[in-house]
Amino acid sequence: MTHTATIAFLAASLLLAITPGPGVLYVVTRSVSQGRVAGLASVAGIALGNLGNALVASVGLGALFAISTLAFSAVKYSGAAYLIYLGVRTIMGPSGNGLEVKSRPAANSSSARLCRDGFLVALLNPKTAIFFAAFVPQFLDPTAATLGHTLQLSVVFVAIAAVTDSAYALTASAVRGLLVGGVRGAQRTGRMLSGGAFVALGLFTAVSGRPAKP
Repeated sequence: MTHTATIAFLAASLLLAITPGPGVLYVVTRSVSQGRVAGLASVAGIALGNLGNALVASVGLGALFAISTLAFSAVKYSGAAYLIYLGVRTIMGPSGNGLEVKSRPAANSSSARLCRDGFLVALLNPKTAIFFAAFVPQFLDPTAATLGHTLQLSVVFVAIAAVTDSAYALTASAVRGLLVGGVRGAQRTGRMLSGGAFVALGLFTAVSGRPAKP
């Protein structure tokens, strides 16, 4: 890549990363409902899921999703169903859902589960693989492009997105006290809002088309 192409790639990546999307909504919801540690654990999971999709796109499955309605739909609806499941589990109450508002950050075991959930949410979004397959090649020299170079650009984009997602998580967790209090009524409200957001996100994912950004 030339110096100009590198600057253009970094600028475009930053602009896309700070634009709110499903991943940002997921991270903010976790941060507000559970705090900073939960939000950052979700950021890690989202980043790993995005990296997985970058690997998939780099070996050609992004193109498969783009031309195969069946493959795209199978993964898209799996991801939507998982989001709706998380939302319903949250709305049903604190017993076993792991999303109730807490006065202290989630425990280490819960953080691992939150990281896993974020990973699955990101990995089961085929739009992300399509995005990498469509976005990264715009900054490659077709006469010199290699799998390694494609992966390198994908990793840089994932790293930028992880930084901006972390900023969202830290900001959301810092103001969570203004949005959901520590009293029981506020816990119930926070749980309903969080669950509703996950269900809405799942429904949106299921009925939406194929936008260029994940």
